[in-house]
Amino acid sequence: MSAMRVIDLNADLGEGGTDDAALLALVSSANIACGGHAGDDETMRRTINLARASGVAIGAHPGYEDRENFGRVALVLPLKEITALVRRQVEKLASFASDAGGRIHHVKPHGALYNQASRDPLLAAAVVKGVTAISQDFILYALPNSALADAGRAAGLTIWREGFADRRYRDDGSLTPRSVPGAVIKDVETAVAQALEIASGGTVETLCIHGDGATAVAMLQAIRAQLGEAGFAVGR
Repeated sequence: MSAMRVIDLNADLGEGGTDDAALLALVSSANIACGGHAGDDETMRRTINLARASGVAIGAHPGYEDRENFGRVALVLPLKEITALVRRQVEKLASFASDAGGRIHHVKPHGALYNQASRDPLLAAAVVKGVTAISQDFILYALPNSALADAGRAAGLTIWREGFADRRYRDDGSLTPRSVPGAVIKDVETAVAQALEIASGGTVETLCIHGDGATAVAMLQAIRAQLGEAGFAVGR
């Protein structure tokens, strides 16, 4: 019998949603908002403790400090400011994780910062500089073949290529902007089919389901079940 293939399931948490506990029972890693686009000291500490209790890896989810737009609007900032905000947010979450007896497993930029860094090598390098200022040991979650993945690899970081179950893709492998109708997949069966297709392709180590989606829990339940039937184990 062939060995089961392992794939990580991640979700964005600590963003003010009501399903974090249910989601943590289904994922193997959590991207925790670091007080930029969402979250505060209390939510960071609480989500870290929930993740540890669930055996889920703790990840930092830094984003633009633009709560009005949930960090999902592209900004143009000096590269030094990008590095500073990433460093500031990751450092704070790492400190809280340490206080709780845990550690940061990975970093995944949020929203517009993630998408811009996927395309722009200079911005990607600025993000990575903020990450490595805290530690060289963090895993960086990034789109395959993206500028962010390239920058992280060049800096000596381990890269986990990331796929998305609940987002549409453009032909070049980038994510369809949320402003485009249908860019966010809400139907559970469609998300499951896409997750299985991506996982079976062998091009990613981790799959994301956004924690703020109304069907996120149902998606994760179905995805886990179908991945198991397809010969995958969820883990790291």
